[in-house]
Amino acid sequence: MPDYKAEHHSTPNMNDTVTKPPLPDHLSIDARSPHHVAAVFEHSVGIRFNGKDRGDVEEYCISEGWIKVPAGKAVDRKGQPLLIKLKGQVEAFYR
Repeated sequence: MPDYKAEHHSTPNMNDTVTKPPLPDHLSIDARSPHHVAAVFEHSVGIRFNGKDRGDVEEYCISEGWIKVPAGKAVDRKGQPLLIKLKGQVEAFYR
C-alpha cells in the first residue's frame, strides 16, 4: 500500500472579512424609495425591535425609533403591501 502524505490545504483566514457599508439610520427595502441603499442589501441585515429579532421589516429609522411592517395580507391598488408603523427601540445589524 502506498504511503500518502496529507496535502496542505490553505484555509481561509478569519481576518479576511469583506468590508460592509455602514448601516444607515433610515433604510427601506423598496428600491423606489430614496432611503434604499443597494450596497447594504448585498449582505444579510437583521433588525431587532424592542429586544426581539424581526424578519418582516420593510423600513426602519433608528433615530426616530420606528419600523414599518406589512399589515396582514392587505395591499394597495398598486399591489404593494399596506404598512403599519410600530414605535419602539430599533437596532440594525449585519448577520
